Amino acid sequence: MNDILTKFESIKVVPVVVIDNIEDVVPLANALINGGLPIAEVTFRTSVASDAIKLMVDSFPEMCVGAGTIINLNQCKKAIESGAQFIVSPGYSEEVVQYCIEQEVPVFPGICTPTELMHVANSGLPVAKFFPASQCGGVETINAIGAAFPRIKFMPTGGVNENNLMEYLACPRVIAVGGSWMVKSNLIREGKFDEIEAMTKGAVALVKNHKR
Repeated sequence: MNDILTKFESIKVVPVVVIDNIEDVVPLANALINGGLPIAEVTFRTSVASDAIKLMVDSFPEMCVGAGTIINLNQCKKAIESGAQFIVSPGYSEEVVQYCIEQEVPVFPGICTPTELMHVANSGLPVAKFFPASQCGGVETINAIGAAFPRIKFMPTGGVNENNLMEYLACPRVIAVGGSWMVKSNLIREGKFDEIEAMTKGAVALVKNHKR
């Protein structure tokens, strides 16, 4: 867990990708690496998700590859078997969380209420995904519901983009953000990997400005 958290805290932006075609995995990974973000959360929204994770892990050992949109234990097991190095869920599933803890795979369950955050705290997890971030009030809500849980940090996802990234990164409770603005599904489908690389570099530049 600590290695993944250290990477998240350093990189600050986790690209959330939807892969429809396995042929897009290699050029997409190259675009992210060349753009300065050797990390990806591959969502389990498509039939090739597990194969995409395996190919990315096998082909790019320098990348940190996780699985997102994990909503049940079967998906979780399949993702980990495919090589996922971390698991992200849109909500809190006790069986998913406990399985990841048993397997020593970092897991980031989604929350947007104090009750859900209590489940995360009681599980002993140090970080929760805040989702959907913009729709649930953004930084203001993070500070409000997080006040009673001072040891937990957040990874806001949902509505995060280049225009509000700095606001989230300025919040001391935020360890990193999840975002898809640099890896939009239409850009992947249309093979516009040069554009993805350029937008990834733009995200990295914003993070560097934040760290100064």
